[in-house]
Amino acid sequence: MEEEEEEEEESIRSKLSKLLPGDIFHAQCPSGASLICVVEQMTKDTIDTRRITTQDHESFDLETGRTISDGPPCTIDSIAPLPIETLHVLLGLERKMRLRFEKLSREERDALVFVASFYPAHPL
Repeated sequence: MEEEEEEEEESIRSKLSKLLPGDIFHAQCPSGASLICVVEQMTKDTIDTRRITTQDHESFDLETGRTISDGPPCTIDSIAPLPIETLHVLLGLERKMRLRFEKLSREERDALVFVASFYPAHPL
């Protein structure tokens, strides 16, 4: 059983190692919170990110896909590539939230609704 877990963790690392700065992925928290994150930096052991909607910084362990923090760990559950139109809308939303806060446009709301069903349908 322990060997299977090690193989699974290696598989997670292998998958997560494909991420590059600018990529977007999804993580789920025990509370049910949904984190849509953009990769800022990859190190040999971590994925440093920024949440698109809140601009909070999160670091994830590359071996486990879990957040590195004091609170309950959130876990990366999907790195599936988004359709290009949705990706562009979310990158625009990330920039908008980083530079100033404004109300969400219809397109941005639609993109957030889309990812709510897209990522669960494309698990890691």
